[in-house]
Amino acid sequence: MVMRLFCCLLLLTAMPLMAATSLEASVDKNPVLAGEFFMLNISVDDSIKGQQPDTSALLKDFVVGPMSLSSRTNIINGSIKKQTSWSVKLMTRKAGEYTIPSFSVAGLSSQPINLSVKERSSDAGKNDDIFLKSSLTNNSLFVQEAGVYTIKLYLAKELLDGSLSTPSMEDAQLTQLGKQSEDYELVNGKRYLVITRNYLIQPQKSGAYTIEAPVFQGRVQQNYRQLEVSALGDEQQIEIKPIPENYQGDWLPSELVSLTEQWQPDDNTVEAGTPITRTIMLTALGVTKEQLPEIDMPTIDGIRSYPDEKETNNAVRDGRVVSQQSASFALLPQTPGTYTLPEITLPWYNTKMNRISYATLPERTITVTPSTTAPANSLNTPVESNLNNTDAEPTQQTLSVQRQTSTPLWLIIVAVLGYVLWIVTMVLYFIKRKNNQRPQSAQANNEPNQQAELKTLQILAKSHDNKAFYDALNLYALTRTDKKVGALTHLCAMINSSELTAQVNNLQAQLYSNQQASADLDAIVSMLKAHQSHTAKPSTPALKELYS
Repeated sequence: MVMRLFCCLLLLTAMPLMAATSLEASVDKNPVLAGEFFMLNISVDDSIKGQQPDTSALLKDFVVGPMSLSSRTNIINGSIKKQTSWSVKLMTRKAGEYTIPSFSVAGLSSQPINLSVKERSSDAGKNDDIFLKSSLTNNSLFVQEAGVYTIKLYLAKELLDGSLSTPSMEDAQLTQLGKQSEDYELVNGKRYLVITRNYLIQPQKSGAYTIEAPVFQGRVQQNYRQLEVSALGDEQQIEIKPIPENYQGDWLPSELVSLTEQWQPDDNTVEAGTPITRTIMLTALGVTKEQLPEIDMPTIDGIRSYPDEKETNNAVRDGRVVSQQSASFALLPQTPGTYTLPEITLPWYNTKMNRISYATLPERTITVTPSTTAPANSLNTPVESNLNNTDAEPTQQTLSVQRQTSTPLWLIIVAVLGYVLWIVTMVLYFIKRKNNQRPQSAQANNEPNQQAELKTLQILAKSHDNKAFYDALNLYALTRTDKKVGALTHLCAMINSSELTAQVNNLQAQLYSNQQASADLDAIVSMLKAHQSHTAKPSTPALKELYS
């Protein structure tokens, strides 16, 4: 009894050393047709975990599908047999003689397999129920020029599941554009479900290349049965042309490039301190949004320029890639005068005419007038010039003086007092009338100016120009409070916000003291906007909604 237990223990100890004695590889078809899928099976006579054959060497000659794993254990007459198998679908596009290399698992190696692939005849693989069609917008592209490759899968059977591989091309980037679309078409009187995918092709080197079509694998329902099906598209030949040697600047190959602009407000005459929004749009055909060059705004003395929003996007229109860049700039005229914005020129290579072209924005002249809200400077009155002109009409002045000297003095005094009393009465009347109308007229006249000043403050807050922001804030306070001295202090008191007062104090300390302070300019603008919208009254009653 002890001897039997010892033998069983010895047998169990030796089992791991005796396991995995052979590794075999086989195919279910040989020869096979070009474009036809076949199954490669690799099996080992043991239970293997955490290991699998390396099939990367097959990618050179074959289309390799996903690998599946299965294992089983059989007990026959007390004898235990274990087996682990790996299965993978393979397909090759071209006829010829191929060798499936050996594989290694658990220290064992399989034998290579010689595979014969025969040419497919025109009618051999014809399947009217499932087929692929591929197309290319242009069979000739320049390096880095964007092309669109379209693949369509036609299905006349009910699709249960399937996968469509990605097309490939050497020395190029292929990226799917958007999501696939589904539609129905009638072909030769037969209704098909058509699945369409568009791919963006960006070649990186010149030469003659081949676009390998994708492969479809799936299962369909036919007469209560599930059938495995596959389809292979046709290859596409494409020529990639090099960058011309005489081209200078950023490489931008395209069929069409345009520059357009929008102005807000759309007027060539503006007041000093009034913000202008200039939006420049660059549109290019046949390039991606990443290839669009940056749009720069020329610097002009007397006009501050701040970059604002920028957007880039691309889409497919009529089988071509259309990319657009929209760049906005905030222009803030500082001093009155006439300014000329220079022409903006962008070179690009015209792929249709095979020459260098230029997209341009013409120069634009704007006139900046003095601000009506700015404090008035010393004015020169006509009196000064009249005082200097003492030689004009001496005879009439002399006669007038002589006539006045002949009038009695008491009559002159009475006339002057009556005239002064009349003037005082008229002045008091107009002051009273002006005070009665002042709140409504001031609000109506100052509202557009205050909106413009808030826009200016918003632009300066984005530029983080603290000094210019503080000057504009004082001007805003001046128009809101009508206080010549301490307008900003009166504005903070009128709004009665401790947060606003604290931010203004931080800004003053940051500009004029050695204290470590930091002001939130955006927060100041937000609080001013909130106060203005709260105090503003609509000029007309709001209309009720038409529908609840």
